[in-house]
Amino acid sequence: MSVQKSPNQIKLLSGNSHLELTGLIAGKLGIPISKVSAFQYTNQETAVIIGESVRDEDVYIVQTGTGVDNINDYVMELLIMIHACKAASARRITVVMPCFPYARQDKKDKSRAPITAKLIANLLTTAGCHHLVTMDLHASQIQGFFKIPVDNLYAEPNVLKYIRESIDYRNAIIVSPDAGGAKRVAAIADKLDTSFALIHKERARANEISRMVLVGDVTDKTCILIDDMADTCGTLCKASDILLDNGANEVIAIVTHGIFSSDAIEKINKSSLKKIICTNSLPLSSKAEVCGRLETIDISGTLAEAIRRQHYGESVSYLFNNVPM
Repeated sequence: MSVQKSPNQIKLLSGNSHLELTGLIAGKLGIPISKVSAFQYTNQETAVIIGESVRDEDVYIVQTGTGVDNINDYVMELLIMIHACKAASARRITVVMPCFPYARQDKKDKSRAPITAKLIANLLTTAGCHHLVTMDLHASQIQGFFKIPVDNLYAEPNVLKYIRESIDYRNAIIVSPDAGGAKRVAAIADKLDTSFALIHKERARANEISRMVLVGDVTDKTCILIDDMADTCGTLCKASDILLDNGANEVIAIVTHGIFSSDAIEKINKSSLKKIICTNSLPLSSKAEVCGRLETIDISGTLAEAIRRQHYGESVSYLFNNVPM
């Protein structure tokens, strides 16, 4: 007698890097977070226990890839979770990684430099990952490092929605803090039908800026600084000073990934920035408590819709230009 198998279900697993975001995604999808325990033994080895069956199921593992603390522990935790699901006969394993780790090490820019982003891609694939969902990769070519499908979502629709609802963008100008982000700010400026400017920066060494030059007129404008990530925040704080020195009324920064390492929060509190807005691709609750200028944009709806569309075989490209309802 033949038995008809029920359709496979979405199994949503969470690593320890951003439990709050996984909870928001689960709420949007209307499903529970599957039981999983990831912890470290006293000798610092990572262990993972999957608490329910994932056999022949679609598994989605949410683990954001970077932050101030434990980045390498979280990467190892993710790899072990993927391997555990693979060994438990999961039908398909998708990693939802809003912020891709080691994304700035994407090219061989000096002698004997490693391309670590490629190494991370190899590790994920070897562990058993079938699909990657990420957001605003620091370098688009990272998608080519994978032999599996990669959906690189964009925070731009959420950013545009925030600007339209919360900022007087008719009297604003979009500014890129470096030449590399010119294409990003030009696209946003076109959709808002406003002008844009950029700042050319020269670095003495990594994370240390020696000189910045403004290209464009910001006189009597609200400047909206757009970037993909904020790490030490030296660039954003110096850019804000440059813009105000050139006649800007106020400066607001919007970034996708708020890493805020070292003394970044202290710099923001002392800076001329009116406020800084980040997506919740990384956990920011503790930082928001000590920085009154920090606001967040919720991207859980975009990630949840990407999961739903992938599960049911629908196009994800809708999310490139639209915020899901």
